[in-house]
Amino acid sequence: MKIVLIEDNDSLRQELTIFLSRYGYDVKVPDDFCNIVEFVLEETAHLILLDINLPYYDGNYVCRELRKASSVPIIIITSRDSEADELMSINMGADDFVTKPFNTQILLARISALLKRAYNNDISMIEWKDLKLDTSKGVAVYGKGEIELTRNEIKILHLLMKNKDTIVTRETVMNELWQSDEFVDDNTLTVNINRLRKKLEQSGAIDYIKTKRGIGYMV
Repeated sequence: MKIVLIEDNDSLRQELTIFLSRYGYDVKVPDDFCNIVEFVLEETAHLILLDINLPYYDGNYVCRELRKASSVPIIIITSRDSEADELMSINMGADDFVTKPFNTQILLARISALLKRAYNNDISMIEWKDLKLDTSKGVAVYGKGEIELTRNEIKILHLLMKNKDTIVTRETVMNELWQSDEFVDDNTLTVNINRLRKKLEQSGAIDYIKTKRGIGYMV
C-alpha cells in the first residue's frame, strides 16, 4: 500500500521512508510544500502521515482541505503534544495523533491498525464482469492488470459491485463514503467517480461504471 509522508525534517523523513519501505510500504515524499494538497490527491495514497508544522500551510489546514475531497486515513505526527492540539487535529479530520519523539514500531502498529479498519470489509474479495476487487489489499484486478485504489474508490466500487445490475443512488454512495454531508457537495462525488472510472478504463474495463443520469450509478 502507498503512504504519503508529509514531513519537512530531512533526517526524520529519510528515517521513516527507509523504515516503512522495509515493511513493504510504497512511500512517497513531496518536496514541494506549496502544492501539497494537489500532490496528495494525485498520488491517491492509502494513508497519509502528516506533520503540523510545515512550510506554507499548517498541517491542520492540509488535513481539512484533504477531507473536502477524500476520506484517506490521516495520522498526525507532530512535536505538539497538548490536548488542544490533538483535539484540533481530530476536528480537522485526522484519524490518529502521534507525538514526537515516537517509537517507530508503535507507529507501524498504528498504521497497520488504521489501514485494517479503513480497508478490510466483511467481504475482502468480490468479483463481477471480469473485475475482481480485493479490499484487503486495496486493489482491483482486470485481466492481467492490477489497479491501485484509494479508500473512497474502494468503497464506491465495493458498493456498486455488491448491488450489481441495480442502480445505486448518488445519495446512497455519498452516505457510504462520508456518513455526513458536512464536507460533501455534488461535485465532490462526481470527481471521485470520474477518477475511479478513468482508472478502470486505463486498465481495459471500458464503461464498467454506468451513469444513470439524475439517479445514480450501476455496474
